[in-house]
Amino acid sequence: MNTAHNFVAINYIDCSEDYKPRFEELFGNRAHAIDLMPGFKSMQVLKPKDGESSYLIVSFWETEEHFKTWTGSPAFLEGHKRGFADLAKAKAEGKDAPMKSSFKTYNVLAR
Repeated sequence: MNTAHNFVAINYIDCSEDYKPRFEELFGNRAHAIDLMPGFKSMQVLKPKDGESSYLIVSFWETEEHFKTWTGSPAFLEGHKRGFADLAKAKAEGKDAPMKSSFKTYNVLAR
């Protein structure tokens, strides 16, 4: 089997309506920290169509270990610090989180 990208991580992100422009801004001028990580192949950010709720961040990796290295790295924290700051600000103000995230991971079965 071709091992070019056998592991996929999908981050499902639900944003409050008023936070969607900010979320899109964050990705529009992202740090690109992930691009330099060993084993990283590519990423797609999918915007929901009308009536859909979740943005999808789909990242392709050589292996699950490469992905785990990314999520535990200082570069991961650096790449997400603006979003984390937005969450911390909402919490400090007693507001609901403007976005919620959940990861699902997959092994590539077929191409």
